[in-house]
Amino acid sequence: MSGRSARGVVEELLRRQQASEDLVLDDLVAEDMINHAAGPQGRSGLARILSNIDHDLGPVTLEQHHLVGDGDIVAQHVTLHGTHRASTMPLLADVVPSCRPAAWTFIHLWRVADGMIVEHWACRDDMGLLDQLRG
Repeated sequence: MSGRSARGVVEELLRRQQASEDLVLDDLVAEDMINHAAGPQGRSGLARILSNIDHDLGPVTLEQHHLVGDGDIVAQHVTLHGTHRASTMPLLADVVPSCRPAAWTFIHLWRVADGMIVEHWACRDDMGLLDQLRG
């Protein structure tokens, strides 16, 4: 995977998420990835976050609006579409599952080194999501 560009690594992550296959991150995300966004750290932490999102809002689909690469940094603008089925994520702790459709917008920044994602930052529209789910 190290011959792949930073943008190519993020494109592959999105492809795997969209395929709804068992998400394998071992060849895309460093074991000790630093997550500057809230939540658990490392590859296993990212896998747990994605699993929790799919559990609460799944099955999810991702709509990518922009993907811009500059050297080892990739900026990604996506909207996650799903249905509110559970509230196990801390963000949804006080929200009764509504079975309402939801769209949650994110801006991700990924840093890639040697073909692996090593850092992640995110800006999420949490208030927009909560407004949709609370109706």
